[in-house]
Amino acid sequence: MDNTNPRRTLINAEITIFAIGLIIGKVLTLMVIGGVFWWYLKPRLLLFGNVSTYSSNTFSRATATFGASTQVPIGSFNYGGSTVWAPIRQLVDAQIQSDRPELQLQYVNPKNGSPSSSKGIRMLLDGQLDFAQSSRPLTDEEYATAKQRGFTLSQRQVGIDGIAVVVNPSLQVSGLTINQLQQIYLGQITNWKQVGGPNLPITPFSQRPLDADTQIFSPQQPPSSQVKYVNSTTEALRQVSKTPGGVYYASARTVVPQCSVKALPLGNTPNQLISPYRQPLVPPQKCPSQRNQVNTEAIKNGSYPITTKLYVIIKQNKGREQQVGEAYAKLLLSEQGRLAIEQAGLVGVGAGYVH
Repeated sequence: MDNTNPRRTLINAEITIFAIGLIIGKVLTLMVIGGVFWWYLKPRLLLFGNVSTYSSNTFSRATATFGASTQVPIGSFNYGGSTVWAPIRQLVDAQIQSDRPELQLQYVNPKNGSPSSSKGIRMLLDGQLDFAQSSRPLTDEEYATAKQRGFTLSQRQVGIDGIAVVVNPSLQVSGLTINQLQQIYLGQITNWKQVGGPNLPITPFSQRPLDADTQIFSPQQPPSSQVKYVNSTTEALRQVSKTPGGVYYASARTVVPQCSVKALPLGNTPNQLISPYRQPLVPPQKCPSQRNQVNTEAIKNGSYPITTKLYVIIKQNKGREQQVGEAYAKLLLSEQGRLAIEQAGLVGVGAGYVH
């Protein structure tokens, strides 16, 4: 015979349901409280965020956004050019795309060879781009070509980058003056002992003048026949890392954080050498867990002796190309643009820049 009490079974069931209800209620309460807390805390987390090391591709946005204060054309636009602009394209342009989705920017590589300032400007002249990014000023030839094609070109400076000189990590030399650097690439200094280093032949590497994003010579000063040309900075760093007397110059933002080479202090005189990296120097054995960071303060205050300006190259044709080039430059020259460019490891020249 079944001795189960139906009334007791019903009471137990009601107690169980009530307990489950209490648990669900507590969970929902915690979720609501947690959501309110996150909503309150999130702006502060963004405010105190920072850019991660070079090895990471994350980016902590500035608290300001690229709002509607700058008018931008609606649609998709092609742009391209200098490899020095890579961190801006990766970090700053991504923020512009997020804040201003009506402006769609499409980076276009050249059909032949590696990207560069020269190739970006050539593609702009040929109608393949709507605006270009350059780490050097326009040449007389480029101005003339534009005029022949019925329009003009203008350049709008939006940033500054340092030019760093890197050598094999084993090379023991305190630094170089700008004059010594030029003499090395002109073939007038050929051994490191001539600049206080070991008795070791100098092997200078460089991109070809027409392809280089950074230039330290005028056309009237052709480099020495001893210069070994490379197709990219990646190839140059590989060569310097396995050449005891190797030397190369390029964008500080690109080469200073690299583990395989060592950046040298530069100066106008031997007694005024300024490092392109923030002190103290991170030794190669600690890289990549730690990486050298660009000495942006020295670049900003003008004490670092060799820099390059970053330009937006705009086609002045009263069309959509001109509209998007001018709008893009205005975005980078805004306070938001300056902050974002500096978070990318370069120096912005927009609102708040003092030099």
